[in-house]
Parts: sequence; structure tokens; C-alpha cells
Amino acid sequence: MGDLEGIRAGLDHLAWLGVDAVWLSPIQPSPMADFGYDVADYCDVDPLFGSLADFDRLVADAHARGIRVILDWVPAHTSVEHPWFRDSRAHRDSPKRDWYVWRDARAGADGERLPPNNWLSVFGGPAWEWDEGSGQHYLHSHLVEQPDLNWRSPEVVKAQHDVLRFWMQRGVDGFRIDVIHKIAKDPELRDNPAIPGREGHGYGGQRHLHDENHPDVHAMLRGIRSVLDEHPERMSVGEVYILDPEVAATYYGDGDELHLAFNFSFLHAPWEAAAFRREVERFEAALPAGAWPDLVLSNHDVARHATRYDHPERGEARARLAALLLLGLRGTPFLYYGEEIGLRNVPVPVDRLQDPLAWTLHPNVARDPERTPLPWEPGPGHGFTTGDPWLPFGDDAGVRNVAAQRADRASLLWLYKDLLALRRAEPALHRGDHASLAAPESVFAWERRCEAGRAVVALNFGEAAVEVPLADAAVRGGLHTRPGARLPERADRLALGPDEGAVLLLT
Repeated sequence: MGDLEGIRAGLDHLAWLGVDAVWLSPIQPSPMADFGYDVADYCDVDPLFGSLADFDRLVADAHARGIRVILDWVPAHTSVEHPWFRDSRAHRDSPKRDWYVWRDARAGADGERLPPNNWLSVFGGPAWEWDEGSGQHYLHSHLVEQPDLNWRSPEVVKAQHDVLRFWMQRGVDGFRIDVIHKIAKDPELRDNPAIPGREGHGYGGQRHLHDENHPDVHAMLRGIRSVLDEHPERMSVGEVYILDPEVAATYYGDGDELHLAFNFSFLHAPWEAAAFRREVERFEAALPAGAWPDLVLSNHDVARHATRYDHPERGEARARLAALLLLGLRGTPFLYYGEEIGLRNVPVPVDRLQDPLAWTLHPNVARDPERTPLPWEPGPGHGFTTGDPWLPFGDDAGVRNVAAQRADRASLLWLYKDLLALRRAEPALHRGDHASLAAPESVFAWERRCEAGRAVVALNFGEAAVEVPLADAAVRGGLHTRPGARLPERADRLALGPDEGAVLLLT
């Protein structure tokens, strides 16, 4: 499966690559109905991954290498096996009854028992489950095994704040907050309106006005931020899975809510210069003054971008261009393990699928293909395990692995390393502002500038070679995505082939 000791064994590689932090998906005890996103104990480690002592060693060794550790925090729901929920469902007079969202059934026209409203689960079907023992429905926005916590209960808020304090006291540097837009719901539990023409399309057939993104979420976020601010330099990044950058940007508040909010509109952009430019500019324009954007193209819930943007002849070139897109723009880049070697989705036989979506919805929507193990080296187990891996490796793991690419100075892995080093060394690239530049239709070009330097970046997403006039200035350094390509002496004539890009440092 992979465990904490395995991550600790890979820290030297992460330090060599030049990353600043490692984000771990949930490591807490869990029945694994949704791979740890159904937490049964917020303040321990599942034996599958190790122990609290293993975690403490990981944090200490990471910090010794200048690498910070970010944990996944799942505040919106727990497992049905969590002691809080067990107490809550025991009887209606339980002190923890209102820690979760319980409601009486509605009576149908023929007297049949109906859910309290029309809300739907992200994973399919009604968002309500009847509990025979206590005679009410409980709310679950995801799996039946993931009951929603009631963040309108002061006791829940205090308990979750204490969870943050527990991990920060162990040295955790920050939190990726799962489905943060789901913690506040309409207190009246009103029905969601249907989207005309999409009735019967399940979760996508409703406008989610009342089961997510409720205005009260911002007061809850300010409370979370006040806890994080008890420990200087702790950070938060929210999974605000709303495909509207203007809405996602509101989760920064006035600098008193999230430090970062994922911009999923950028992640879902098609392979077009105009699309990426539009998404960058929309998010930049929506951010409050002083806020900092972030950038991500792959994660554990979507197909890897090397697969989404693949091309029969230029797949590797596109993977290299995507690296410069992420590491040349203003904002904090999040890299999903394996993208630094161009890992693709791996076909997983139906009988080996692990994702609950395969069984609640359809095998075609399973997220297992983007969650397969990282191949570290050639040979059996590929340096990940000495046994049978929980999901299969790709057929190309013998050649597409970390060891092979570290040995090849022209590899994608080395491009990531070089770009990270350049980004760290050049003030304009790690803290400069952003300004889009005029460019041919197939090119997304921009300038990064601060008082200590200036850089320009151009990416050609098109099928034909182009010449891009970026700036009337001499070039003092930079990087091209094509191995062996020479940089121009001046930035007024940058030649780019199809799916090629360059970052130029200017005098």
C-alpha cells in the first residue's frame, strides 16, 4: 500500500528534486470505505501506514531536509465507525446527537417514508440514510459510510479545532482541507432546485444552492484560521470543488480565511493557449488584494494530466510544456506524485478495482488508474514493494521510473528539478507579479517581474512552429522545454516548435 516509512525512505529524493513540502492523503485510522476519507479517529495513525512514532520520525527527518509536512484534514464528515457517530446514533437523547445532521422522514403522497429533502450524494443516490435503530435519517454528502458532521454545533467546532492543535503540536506545517465548501449547509434544509433539462442526471442535475457553499462557511473558515494562526507559518489549502474561480477566490476572505484555495477551473482547462490564459486571468482578477494563487493539473481524483493531454507524437513534449506552465506562473504549484516522470493513468482490471465509485456508480469512473504506485526503479516491485502492489504498475514501469530518469540528464524529471531550482533562485519567478503578453493565437505568454528581476515565459500549444516577440531585451539565462535547444540572445525572437516553451531571464 505504501506507508510512512516508505515516504521517509524517499525524502532524500524529494530534497534532490527541490520540493518544499509533501502533502499526505489521510493517514488516520479508517475502515477505508473511501481510502481514509472516512476517518474513525482524527488523532492517530492507521496501522496500515505505521504509528504516531513513525509519523514523528517522518516529520523530524523531513524538517531536517528543509521539507515541510502537510496533512489531509477531513472536517466535513467522519466514518460511521468513529466513536462520535456511534454515540450519536445510539439514541435520540445522546449528547452527541446534534454532532451530526439527523432529521425525521417526510411522508409521501401514499404515506411512504421519504428522505427529508431532495439532496443527493456526490457518489450517487440520496444524501440521506434511514437509521432503523433511532428512527431518523442522517445526512451523508458522500458515501453512506461517511455521515456529515454538523458544524453548527459548537462542540463539533471545538473538537475539530482541537484536532488541528493536536497535529500542529506534533510539528505539522499545514493542512489540505477536504471539501471545505461542504461544512456549512442551509439550516432550513431546503430542496435544491433542478437544472432545467438535466432532471434525472443525479448530482449534476441540481443547482447546489443549499447543500454547499452556504454563506456561513466564511465565519467557520475564520475560526479555523484563528487556530492556525496560533502557530506561526502554518498554512491551509482548501479543496473548494466549485468550478468558478470567482467563487473559489471568496474562500480567501480578507486574508483571514484560507491561505490558498484550489482553482479547479484551471485543472479542467483544455489544451489551448486561450483557455489557460483565460483561467489564469480570471483567478488573478478574482483574488483579494495581497492574496496568492495556486496551480495544479493532477490529483488523486482526476485522470493524470499526462493522460488527459496525451498526443500520439507529442505526448512527452506536452508533459514538458505542462511542467513549465505549472512552475512558471505566479502561485504555489502542487505536483501530484509521478507527474515529474510523466506517469500516465494505468488500466486496472475490473476485478482489481478498489475505488467505491466503481461499485456505487460505474467501473468507468473509478479513480484507481491515477492512484497506481510510483515506480522507483526497474525490476519486480519497482522499489515500491516486495509483495503484490495494491494496484498494478503500468506496462512501461521498467523504463518510466525514477532511477531511469535520474540517470538521463535530458529526462522530464531533470526538467522539473531544473525548473524548481530556477524558480527558487530567481526572485521574479518565485514572487514576481503576473502580466499576460500579446502573442500568436497558439501561444500563452506572460511576464514575471519584481524589483529584483524580470522574466518572460512563452508556451506554444499549437500544431505549427511560431516565432514569438516577447521583449526588446537581452537574455541572460533560462530554460527551454526541448532538450538541447538553444536560448536566443535576445527575447524579441523566440522560436518555438509545436508544444514547446521557454522561460527567459532578462537583463
